[in-house]
Amino acid sequence: MSNKKIAWVTDSTAFITKELQDNPNVYVMPLAIIFPDRTFEDGVDLTTEELYSRINSAKEVPKTSQPPVGKFAEIYENLKAEYDHVIAVHVSGKLSGTIESSRAGMEMAALDGEIVDSQSMSYTITTLLNKGMQLAEQGIDYKDIAATLREEALRSEKYVLLGSLDQFHKGGRMSKTQFLLGNLLQIKPIITIKTTGEFDLFQKVRSEKKAVNRLIELLTEATEKHNITEVQIMHGNVLEKALVVKKKIEEKHPNLNIVVGEISSTIAVHAGEGTVALIWHNEPK
Repeated sequence: MSNKKIAWVTDSTAFITKELQDNPNVYVMPLAIIFPDRTFEDGVDLTTEELYSRINSAKEVPKTSQPPVGKFAEIYENLKAEYDHVIAVHVSGKLSGTIESSRAGMEMAALDGEIVDSQSMSYTITTLLNKGMQLAEQGIDYKDIAATLREEALRSEKYVLLGSLDQFHKGGRMSKTQFLLGNLLQIKPIITIKTTGEFDLFQKVRSEKKAVNRLIELLTEATEKHNITEVQIMHGNVLEKALVVKKKIEEKHPNLNIVVGEISSTIAVHAGEGTVALIWHNEPK
């Protein structure tokens, strides 16, 4: 058992709830969003409206970049004076180099800490942070907390309904032929993030309505196998669409707690405006 003070470090791909934002022990490292004329820090100096305005008017999709090693080293050096340990929970190492920057920065600062790969992004990271803090309140050792979070990361289930085939195409993730066929046939690809932390095409569905219904079917199937208390609906600047999905879930699963929030700007760069994602955590029954 341990009651030593722990600092929690994450990155801006996470969904930062008000509780996390107000927690003095949580530190968020912003990823960079790089346009030809300017570089922004995710969640710091770029509003949602400006992001989508810039994306929609740009000929090329902006690039994203992980926080530099030096910035991680600096924050870890500062945290050494105030905390006994640090646990960092980051976006999947298969999707970003953020976790490697964090690890290198921790080594430079000679800090006694733990790095956890969420194998995902967005609210999955939020869930892991909240779980870790609950364990810390129970006096569990920070190494054991980190080990538990690595196991918990594998319980996350997430599906993404891409909002813009054009955005996906401009980002080089879809050939011109696939893009044209997708638009012509109104195909809505559902993407999943596997437990290995990689994106994968889960299913191609004709029409957005069928795609949304399919997402809810997947949630229903999961509730039959696992104990699920909450589902998160993350969206890319389409609150009304997210609320429609929320209503559909409430009709089928009235006992589920439903959180609605926006995807981070870093994620929006790749997924596009209009994206809707469903995320939940599978606990054993």
